[in-house]
Amino acid sequence: METPPALVRPNLGSGHPSEAVVAHILAQPGVQRVPSGKLSLFIRRALIPTELCSALIERIDAKRRPSTIADANGDPTFRTSETCDLDSTDPVVAATEALIYDFCGLDPAHGEPLQGQRYAVGQEFKAHTDYFDPQGGDFVKYCSVAGNRTWTVMLYLNEPGAGGATRFKAIDKIVQPETGKLLAWSNLRPDGTPNPATLHHGMKVREGTKYVLTKWFRERPWG
Repeated sequence: METPPALVRPNLGSGHPSEAVVAHILAQPGVQRVPSGKLSLFIRRALIPTELCSALIERIDAKRRPSTIADANGDPTFRTSETCDLDSTDPVVAATEALIYDFCGLDPAHGEPLQGQRYAVGQEFKAHTDYFDPQGGDFVKYCSVAGNRTWTVMLYLNEPGAGGATRFKAIDKIVQPETGKLLAWSNLRPDGTPNPATLHHGMKVREGTKYVLTKWFRERPWG
């Protein structure tokens, strides 16, 4: 199978919210930075072509399974979506990851495998952070090798009939799903500590189905 050509990227390391990372993202065409001193959050509309989104949706539908969470909190309705682990050797997945790497400039070696999520009517992911709580019971299990999550890159693959927005509670910012739209944010403060202001809520879908992709980056190489 063909793989995308190697991309020339600046040496931005593991992905802390350094000036170099932010400068690289801001240099991309069409990117918007959400004005906030609490977190680094970027939006880029129509990054992924519609036909690529459709192909990814097919793959998610074929291999979806119930989503899970680390550090279970006793709430069975906390995350009710379905998840699909995507194969990086699949040319469709490889092409998508190449677009993500080119946009964010982060080292692919620090990236977790690409995941897809599916939300049917009534499904949601209640307010949560993507980093692992250093005080959590599963912190060592998930972070002993690659460290904590530094950046999240999320892509909407379609537009549900109603609902399904992403709300960042600390800054009261609601982002509506649009086909191909990318969100990227740093999960850590500039000093490398987890940033609780990244708390976000995948709001309930009220009509139709929502599909998203998520790519997380770590402090050290993955795996």
